[in-house]
Amino acid sequence: MSRRRRRIAPPAAPRRRRRALCRRCAGGLVLLCGLAAAILGCDRREPAATDAAAPAAPASAGAAADAEPAPPDGAAAEPPDAAAPPDAAGLPDAAAALDGATASPSADGGVSDAGLPGSSAGCPDDMVLVDGDYCPLVEQICLKHHKEYEKDQARRASPYGGVEGSTSVSERCLEYRQPTACLSKKRAPMRYCVDRYEWPNRKGELPALLVSWREAVKACEGVGKRLCTEDEFNFACEGEEMLPYTYGFVRDATKCNIDRPFRQRELSLYRYERCMRHPECKAELERLDQRVPAGSMPACVSPFGVYDLNGNINEWVVRPGRKSPDRSGLKGGWWGPMRGRCRPTVGFHKEEDYGYEQGFRCCKDAAPR
Repeated sequence: MSRRRRRIAPPAAPRRRRRALCRRCAGGLVLLCGLAAAILGCDRREPAATDAAAPAAPASAGAAADAEPAPPDGAAAEPPDAAAPPDAAGLPDAAAALDGATASPSADGGVSDAGLPGSSAGCPDDMVLVDGDYCPLVEQICLKHHKEYEKDQARRASPYGGVEGSTSVSERCLEYRQPTACLSKKRAPMRYCVDRYEWPNRKGELPALLVSWREAVKACEGVGKRLCTEDEFNFACEGEEMLPYTYGFVRDATKCNIDRPFRQRELSLYRYERCMRHPECKAELERLDQRVPAGSMPACVSPFGVYDLNGNINEWVVRPGRKSPDRSGLKGGWWGPMRGRCRPTVGFHKEEDYGYEQGFRCCKDAAPR
């Protein structure tokens, strides 16, 4: 009798190192923000029937992004669907969460912001107002890195200066110099609304995952919103003080869902709804999953009152000025030992990609004053 073979994903392709940008100052060489790439567990791409148009976004200066080289696709082709067994208890129905009918209601039916940080003035009740002057280009100098990163840098040090070779170790900074410097000549005024929590934007629920950028765009449009841009994510996360982390300048794994042990993916994963119908896929996702419910870490909140912008789940954003399939970016980091801060953008994931650590939240123009 032949046995059904387990579909094993190939080892993750090595990431090309990102050269550290250095700037000479009175104190010597200083490391700028945006260094090594995050490790991402993205799954195979599935063709989309139609190309989702990039949502319109308010004009604002572009943020410096940490674009990274794309790893080759390595997942095996999907087998035909087996009969769908009943779902077991465990993971939430993220597929249902993508249905506009089940998403958080807008202005007349949202959760009140009474007692919560921030304000919903000019926004639907389930969103937070972000209003202020945004700095497009910042200098964030790391004073102390994680030991794992320091050891990796020492291992790859070149006798001619700098480092050589690729690495899977993410650049985690434990403490930044205060304050952050704005390098832009002028700040850009911004005023917009952002979901208080990750999709489906309901406190106490686990955020959606195994969602592509195209699906995120359609889900936001389905509830009268749009996917956030890079700059909108940055400003909602860091505030006018340009904080590296939503909570300040010192990394703290007790405040946001970050720095959990990395678990290597052993099987290819389907999109969420299909994965829930396949016991092996569902079991693998349950093994990998380390999300926490939205808003369950009260200290993981930005100066504007937005929760979980660092860690928990990577969030899709729109990269204005780019063409399909490169309009997609991921920000904020996820639960693993990654950068998990406000500014970096991972740019190699295409619009149809999806992964077990990828979700999103929505933005919307604020009502006129």
